[in-house]
Amino acid sequence: MITTLLFGSFLVMMVLGVPIAAALGLAGTAAIAFAHLGVISVPTSVYTGIAKYPLLTIPMFVLAGTIFDRSGVAQKLVRFATAIVGQGKGALAVIAVVVAMMMGGISGSGPAIAAAVCGVMAPSMIRAGYPRPYIASVIAAAAATDILIPPSVALIIYSVLVPAAPTTSMFAAGIIPGTLAGLALIIPVFWLARKHNLGAKLSHEPRPPFWRSLWDASLGLFAKVIILGGLRLGIFTPTEAAVIAVAYGLLLGMVVYRTIRFRDLYSMLVEAAEISAIILTVIALASVFGWALSTLSVIDPIADAIIHSGLGEHGVMALLVVLLTVVGTFLDGISIFIILLPLLIPIAQAYNWDLTWFGVILTLMIAVGQFTPPMAVNLMVACRMTGCTMESTLRWVMWPLVTMLLVVVAVIVWPDLALWMPRQMGF
Repeated sequence: MITTLLFGSFLVMMVLGVPIAAALGLAGTAAIAFAHLGVISVPTSVYTGIAKYPLLTIPMFVLAGTIFDRSGVAQKLVRFATAIVGQGKGALAVIAVVVAMMMGGISGSGPAIAAAVCGVMAPSMIRAGYPRPYIASVIAAAAATDILIPPSVALIIYSVLVPAAPTTSMFAAGIIPGTLAGLALIIPVFWLARKHNLGAKLSHEPRPPFWRSLWDASLGLFAKVIILGGLRLGIFTPTEAAVIAVAYGLLLGMVVYRTIRFRDLYSMLVEAAEISAIILTVIALASVFGWALSTLSVIDPIADAIIHSGLGEHGVMALLVVLLTVVGTFLDGISIFIILLPLLIPIAQAYNWDLTWFGVILTLMIAVGQFTPPMAVNLMVACRMTGCTMESTLRWVMWPLVTMLLVVVAVIVWPDLALWMPRQMGF
């Protein structure tokens, strides 16, 4: 009865359009109250959900992404990517994917990267004749790879919830799958552009000089070297790396490029605070739902039923992929982690799956959900900035979706795609 109340009230509120964070918190509170577990535990769960030192990394990396966006690094990355790819049919679409991957090494938030890349790429792509739904689909899918390429908010949250998979190991594990996902996206993006003769209007424009473009973009790209290099050498922790990224971004924006003035700092701090508050509010209120799940002993019977279902190891993995694909279209990544990890981790441990590898697979599935309608956060941002409806993107977004699912299968079949880098870096 209480379990039905927990999930039923959450689904009803979702249908009614209640924000996900509020729906999770209210459903959890209702279940706790009816089970007489003590409503006083709710504020405690809210506090303990975010009172974790590694979560300080999130607002710092969000602020770093805002600073790098305002400093003009994105425009320099676009010029460098254009020097690599060139001009012609489909070129700008490929450039958008490459730029999103480069930006992923600075700020690990998919919606933030979708907004940044739309801001610098959408105007030129529209002038080149690309349909707005196509632009939104490409940028939303490309930005989804950024939750795998470190620094990544999703990987940070996973490592906080699963201490056996530390942040440094998760960052290293996400590099190859994230890069592979980005490169794989280029294939359907370029094929669709060539098939529909997209981007021919600007094919006559000259290609920027490679070495000059590389030099201009090098300082922005060096941010990733600082973050990963410092972590590998043990110079600083992931939280300290986020602070270093902020300081480095301010150095570029205020001293080197001089595109950020002192009076711009307030607006950047406000923007980063708003984004961080949204993320941390979801974590805090979803923790109430998660506490209710664990206290009511809802998870253990479900996990045991899946393990003893007779599907076997590969069948269970296929079931989880289907489950996460469906759930990912309705819930954001943070909510999925907090709600489902208590169920998924015992299953992974039952089959002796490496928890770092398993975390990469879960994050890949969340990335798929970020651009799969109807609740695709990246696609929502991209559609709003390009001025199109989500329904109009369906014909375009299906091809990147299939490609990303193939990358998921590749990481499942070849675990070393995720585990080789952590071993090499000593994590």
